[in-house]
Amino acid sequence: MQSKKKMKKSLSAFSILFIILTLLWLISILLAGHTFTPVTLPENSEVVSTVISPSLSNLVMAPFKSFQNSINIAVFILILGGFINVAMKTNSLEAGISALVKKLKGKELVLIPLLMFLFSVGGTVYGMAEETIAFYVLITATLVAAGFDTIIAVSVILLGAGAGVLGSTVNPFATGVAADALRGVGYNPNQGTIITVGTALWLSTLAFCIWYTMRYAKKIKKDKSLTLLSQPERADMNLYFNSENSEQLNFGRREKNILLLFAFTFLIMIISLIPWGEFNITFFNGWTSFLTGNNFGDWTFGDLAMWFLIMAVVIGIVAKMTEKEIIDNFIAGTCDILSVVLIIVVARSISVLMGETHLDLFILDKAQSLLTGLSPLIFVPVAYFIYLGLSFLIPSTSALAFVSIPILGPLTAKLGMDPNIMIMIFVAGSGLINLITPTSGVVMGGLQLSKVSYSTWLKFMGRPIAVICIMNIVILTASMMLLIK
Repeated sequence: MQSKKKMKKSLSAFSILFIILTLLWLISILLAGHTFTPVTLPENSEVVSTVISPSLSNLVMAPFKSFQNSINIAVFILILGGFINVAMKTNSLEAGISALVKKLKGKELVLIPLLMFLFSVGGTVYGMAEETIAFYVLITATLVAAGFDTIIAVSVILLGAGAGVLGSTVNPFATGVAADALRGVGYNPNQGTIITVGTALWLSTLAFCIWYTMRYAKKIKKDKSLTLLSQPERADMNLYFNSENSEQLNFGRREKNILLLFAFTFLIMIISLIPWGEFNITFFNGWTSFLTGNNFGDWTFGDLAMWFLIMAVVIGIVAKMTEKEIIDNFIAGTCDILSVVLIIVVARSISVLMGETHLDLFILDKAQSLLTGLSPLIFVPVAYFIYLGLSFLIPSTSALAFVSIPILGPLTAKLGMDPNIMIMIFVAGSGLINLITPTSGVVMGGLQLSKVSYSTWLKFMGRPIAVICIMNIVILTASMMLLIK
């Protein structure tokens, strides 16, 4: 009876997102007609007054416009779902997971720091976020088979990649866009400062996240009743990720070949997304463009979608599936992952609404007024908390950098402080909130795939968020004090 009661009270991801969307629209209605003059953005030739002017159509059409803007990621995730289902139907992944768990018997904990470090490298180098969606099903199945629960799987992926993004060093979608935005208003960013502070944020956050995840994992390993999962979530974990027959599965040459193809698919994805040009590496130029027309390092979600489509067919052929089996399994996989696509679309519609009503620029205008005249010791924490709020409303790091850095970067310099640290305040603040915000499609989509409710994730993340926040503020404040003019 108690678990049924909890299920009735628990809101779905869609309900949470639509409530937030509606609340923001109502706030814009309350502010309707308010006129302000934002700081000129890079593409503007002159300062103009801006009016908050919401309409019902802003609310109604936001999800549709978000779908238009998110078509690349939507197609990628749909095709990814088809690819994963084709691979899963071969039973090779299940057999491989069983073999790995047998080999690591008694040493399963080693998987946690290893995987979290690898995900964090992807985060700090190229902003690995939506790409992690590809790993949730496999990592969750592996860690559940190793004796852990689904919360640990989410933690490994989301906190691993998130720690890297929070401490972005050469991430083109965070520090890269922010540095370009700063150049656009006449300030030259210092890459040495950005990389140094980013590395400190990355490694300190990662170390704490690994420790916290392993502490919880050790408890679950000893006593599964200590899990934070509700009864319905445990039932879902057993239904979707526990396989009683995996030990009887054959792990022969065919299964190994399919696993190699599966791993090769993801290896190409990772290589193709790393911004090689940022490191002046030209090895991939020319010869890697034969497949999609773009070199490795320049691939987008469209290139990835077609790559996964090709490899789904290749794996199906190697598994000796018929043409009908390949197509049926592929379509079934896209159906299974459709809810994740829709969650990401609805989450991104919040940014659409903010932009159309000018609520984002209004908040930035007020933020600038709040920061003016503060000493560095107060300036950094206040700016950090401002970015926590902004990131909740605009979870896209590149969009937030483009809108905010041209305003807050020059303000930092005018107050005699280093605008490079403002870039890192933006990176750390947005990185932290994007570990838990329901407005992030990555958070809600990952939870959906691992069958963990948002409320359970918040319960798990309550203390870590506070600790990471304090660590970040200390590092950023110390950096600002050292570099003050």
